[in-house]
Order: sequence, then structure tokens, then C-alpha cells
Amino acid sequence: MQSIIVTGSSGLIGNEAVRFWHEKGFNIVGIDNDMRAYFFGKEASTSKNVAKQRTELTNYRHVEADIRDAAALEKVFKEYQGDIAGVIHTAAQPSHDWAAKEPFTDFSVNATGTINLLEMTRLYAFDAPFIFTSTNKVYGDTPNYLPLVETETRWEVDKNHPYYEHGIDESMSIDNSKHSIFGASKVAADVMVQEYGKYFGMKTGSFRGGCLTGPTHCGAELHGFLAYLIHCAVEKKEYRIFGYKGKQVRDNIHSHDLISAFWYYFNDPKPGEVYNIGGSRHSNTSMLEAIHKIESILGYKMKYSLLEENRIGDHIWYISDVNKFKKHYPQWQFEYNCERIIEEMVENELSKSKGV
Repeated sequence: MQSIIVTGSSGLIGNEAVRFWHEKGFNIVGIDNDMRAYFFGKEASTSKNVAKQRTELTNYRHVEADIRDAAALEKVFKEYQGDIAGVIHTAAQPSHDWAAKEPFTDFSVNATGTINLLEMTRLYAFDAPFIFTSTNKVYGDTPNYLPLVETETRWEVDKNHPYYEHGIDESMSIDNSKHSIFGASKVAADVMVQEYGKYFGMKTGSFRGGCLTGPTHCGAELHGFLAYLIHCAVEKKEYRIFGYKGKQVRDNIHSHDLISAFWYYFNDPKPGEVYNIGGSRHSNTSMLEAIHKIESILGYKMKYSLLEENRIGDHIWYISDVNKFKKHYPQWQFEYNCERIIEEMVENELSKSKGV
């Protein structure tokens, strides 16, 4: 049986990938050491996902290893050499706020961890597609210099701008901008993933995600805004909005739709490619619009405060243009929009609060 190596296997995207490829009949090797609990505290721990994977998935093996440890990775890749059908790299330090606290940790996880995996793949599974979960933060704060217009509930790009119809495409420069420490470490990883494809001819693909979300997202204040927002609403905790009057816009893509995109790439990989991948014009919301939607479902007003200071390098408006990916893989389609995502996540959070 062919094997798929998934890093960050107990996180939102990793867990979705594990279950998807397992259902497709692959043996799954999940690599995860629950650093999310170290980054964001016990509430953000993904240990429950690991327990479920071990009990529910017949052909799943969990390896508690740090992707910064090349020797530990080499042991896994050597063991499965000849059987590795693909590598899905979702492990990361995902918060630009947290990265500033420990830049060395952030860079070593995001950049060094990625090159470790690329090199292991090159040495032991050269023909295996390598799928990397990158981020729109590689563009830094360049999107903030677009001609933006303030409306009652959101910021929006000017209707006369080329990005208005479809969003931001891959031609936007990643240079001369403030990325945040996190963004810079992901740039290093993103470019290296491209280089292993273009220089060595490996089947590497970098997916520059917008807000990736879904019901299994363990949201925290520093990362996973929609999951944490819904958690605060259900638990009746105060949610803090950092700057931009709460009108900052994000496109949200459900983990299922992202993994579906990965599947299409896996079956027809294009070496060294980059794709902007997010909810696009199909699925996006401002903070205020998300709050109003959640309140309409729950039937009560949630507690939130508007802070004047925004997060460094944070986007005011970001919507992904996914047309390049759609052109390469025309069969791929969205199944979720923002409304359906929020409804599902609220229902899931209510179930958790009731102990169901």
C-alpha cells in the first residue's frame, strides 16, 4: 500500500488531509508534535485529533517528531522509501503576532523545517508530489496600498481596480513590503519550495492560502480568527478586534475545499508552481459582517471591543484570485461559502460546549 506523509497531521488542514487520503485507500504517516499547544496554550492543543485518528483510522500511524529534527525525519523517510506517494506539508508556526516573540523558533519551524522536508523528499521520494501550505502573508502589507474604499460594514477595493472582480493574483510582488516575522519565514519556505521544483525538477506546489478554516480548527486569539470568534460568541467571552474599525476583509476557504484542491494537484502536479488559494469572491467576510451573521444564528449580541491599533503587517482587505488554479484544474469547485462555513462552525462549537 502506498503511503502519504502528512506534517502537522493533527492540525486543521493536516487532519483533513489525513482523513481524505486515508479514505482514498492510502497508508498515512502523520508527523506532529503538538507545538500548537506551545504556541497558543492548552486550549489550542490538537491532541484530541490525534486520539481520534488513532482509534478511527485503520491505516494511520502517528509519529511524534519535530520537523526541525532532520535525523528524525530521515528515519521516517528511509523506512517508507519506495512507498511514498506524496508529501503534504502543513506543519507551521502560523501566527505573525507570536513570531515576534520568538523569531528563531518561528524561522526554524517554518523555513528550516520546510527545507528539511524538501531534502528528505529529494533524497528518498523524488517523484512524490510535495504540497506546501504557504500563506498570503508572503505579499506582506502590499495589499494595504491598494485603493481601498470604506463602506458601512467593510473595506473594499475600488471598483475600477483590476483586483475588484476576482481579487489578488500571483503577480503581486512579494518584495519591498512589511511581512511580519512570520511572513518573512514563510517567504523563505515558499521560495525554497518553488526552487526545489524549478532547480531539481521536483513536483512541488506552493499554495498561498487566505484564511483556512473549518469545524476542527482549534482557534486562538493569535491565530484562526473565525474559529476563535465563534468560540468567544458561544462561550459569551469578549472578542478583541485589532484596528481597521472591524471592517477588515478576509476570504475564508473551508479545509474540505482546500484539500480538494490539493487532490487535483496531487494527481497532476506542476513543478515549482504557486497558487493563491482562498475563498475568493465566492466566500469572504469582514469582521463586523461575520459577527452579525453569528449573532443572527445564536439570537443574541456577542461581546466585542474595537481596538484602535492594528496588528503589524495585517491586511486591511485580502481576497484571493483563484483563477490560475481553476485554469490549471477546471474540475475543482467550491462546496462551501462563508455563510455555510459559519453555520457549520457555530453548530460544532455549540455541540462542544454541551459536551456532545
